[in-house]
Amino acid sequence: MAVAPEKAPEKAPAQRPPARGAGTVALDWAKKGLALRESSIIVVIVASLVYFGATTPGFFSGWKNLLPYFCFLAIMAAGEVFVMTLGEIDLSIGALWLFTPFMYWKLTSAGIPLLPSVILALMIASLLGGVNGFFTAYVGIPSFVATLAMLFFLDGLALILSHSQQISTPGTSVTSTSTFASVFGAGTYSELIWALVIMGILQVVLTFTRWGIYTVATGGNRLGASEAGVKTRLVVVRNFMLCATTAGIAGILEAVRTSSITPDPSGSNQFLLYAVAAVIIGGTLMTGGEGTVVGAFLGALFIGILQDGLTLKSVNANYLYLWLGIAVIIAMTLYVLVRRIRRGSGRG
Repeated sequence: MAVAPEKAPEKAPAQRPPARGAGTVALDWAKKGLALRESSIIVVIVASLVYFGATTPGFFSGWKNLLPYFCFLAIMAAGEVFVMTLGEIDLSIGALWLFTPFMYWKLTSAGIPLLPSVILALMIASLLGGVNGFFTAYVGIPSFVATLAMLFFLDGLALILSHSQQISTPGTSVTSTSTFASVFGAGTYSELIWALVIMGILQVVLTFTRWGIYTVATGGNRLGASEAGVKTRLVVVRNFMLCATTAGIAGILEAVRTSSITPDPSGSNQFLLYAVAAVIIGGTLMTGGEGTVVGAFLGALFIGILQDGLTLKSVNANYLYLWLGIAVIIAMTLYVLVRRIRRGSGRG
C-alpha cells in the first residue's frame, strides 16, 4: 500500500515591519545629516542667514555683495585644508597672497605676456611653498616657525619690490584684453566660479585619490604611514606646495578684481587668520587626520556672511572679531558633539 507523501508545512505569511511615523523618519534623516562632517558649519550658516535675513533689510536682495567677501578666502582655505590635515599649519598664505601678484607684475614688466606671467608667478609661489615643506619635513623645523619666517620674508620682499607704493594690476586697463580680466577675477562671478571649481577638484583629490589618502594617513599617524610605505616627507612638501599655489591664485584673482596691488602686510595677515578660521570652522582637525575642503568653503562663506551682514547693519567692524571668535567656539563645540554621533553610528 502506497504511503502518501507528507505535506510540507505551510509558511507563515511574511510580516511587514511596523510602519514608521513621520517623526521617526525625520529623526533618522536628522541623524544622518548630523553625521556629516560639515554639519556643524551648516547649522551655523543657517542660523546666521535667518538672523541677518530677519533683521537686515536688503540682505538677500544684495547677495552679490557677498561674493568679494568670501570667494578668495575659500580658495586660500582650500589649500590650507591639506596642510592642516597633516597636522601642520601654513602661516605664510597671507604673505603669498600678497607677494604673488607682485611677481606677476614684475614678470609682465619684463615683457612676458599676461597668461605666461600668471603661470610663472604661480610656479614661484609653489616653489616657495616647497621651501616651507622642505624645512618642515626634512630639516625638522616646526611648520609654525618655518612658515612664520616665510611670512616675514615675503612681506618684506613685497614692500621692497613695490617701494611701498600701490601698483596698477597688469591686464586690467581699458586697453588691455578684457577677456583676461573677466576670467581672472574682474567678472562678476569669476571668483565664485574659481572657488567652486577648486573646491570640487580638491575635495575629490582629498577623498578619492592616493594623494588625499596619503595625506590623511600621514596626518593621522605619520609613523604608521611611513612604515606602510608612504613617503611622508614628500607628502608634506607637496601639500605645502599646493597650499602656496592656491594662495597665489587667490592673490592674483583679487588683484585683478580690484585693479590694484597694495603692499599691505597687515591686511594680508588678517586674511591669513580668516582663512585658518574658515578651515577650523569647516571641520578640519588641527591635530591632523581629518579634513574637508567643502567645509572650508562653507567656513569662508560664513565669514563672508558675517562681514556682509554686519556691514549692512552699520555695525563697527571690530565686532566681526567678536562674532568670529564666538563662531569658532560654537562650531568646534558642535563638531565635538557631531563627532560623538558619528562614532555612535559607526561612521568615524
